[in-house]
Amino acid sequence: MIPDSGTTPRSLAHRSAGQDLVRIVQINEEIKSIVAVAFKINIMALNAIFLAKRAGSTALGFGVLSNELRVFSQDLKNAMGGLSGVIHKAVSDVSVLLQDQRMLRLLQEAEVRSGGNIRVREALRARYDRMEAHRANLALQRRQLQLVLGNVAQLVELGGVLAKSAKIEAAYGQAFSSSLSQVSGEFDGVVEEIRRSLGHLNKSEFFSSR
Repeated sequence: MIPDSGTTPRSLAHRSAGQDLVRIVQINEEIKSIVAVAFKINIMALNAIFLAKRAGSTALGFGVLSNELRVFSQDLKNAMGGLSGVIHKAVSDVSVLLQDQRMLRLLQEAEVRSGGNIRVREALRARYDRMEAHRANLALQRRQLQLVLGNVAQLVELGGVLAKSAKIEAAYGQAFSSSLSQVSGEFDGVVEEIRRSLGHLNKSEFFSSR
């Protein structure tokens, strides 16, 4: 059902496509920062593997965990790539919504000027229905994004377990234990950095606004 002439549609009153576009851009920036951290973990893991080889048999466990952290960094990068795909679709839907909202306002003004012309009224109804369909598409992208974020959070928890396990293994590195402990501490720090970024993503008003 379309709104009466001169009123603001529910879609315009409660959801601003312009605000959503800003929020999506902010989300995309957080995604980029996590991808950068994933690349950093990959480099760190490579260095840790070389260090473990230098330490020899006393750091075998540390070497295995370092390799797992490298795999984790790749999995994280792939997961964030999936998020980027959802974000691009959301940007497309929001852009279409902006066009719908502008056209709807023009049609509302035209209806008022025409004194309720039936053809203008029909065009207004068709545009409103189209806008509601696009809003439904955006809601689907929003739910999909939250689902992928949940999967990423689980992956990051695994990375945290690997980092803490590496810290334990570092203690058995004998002469290399100090160097191994430093590296494992750095792993722990970057995983915590990712957690903070995910926290910012989950708090985005893009998910809470309706």
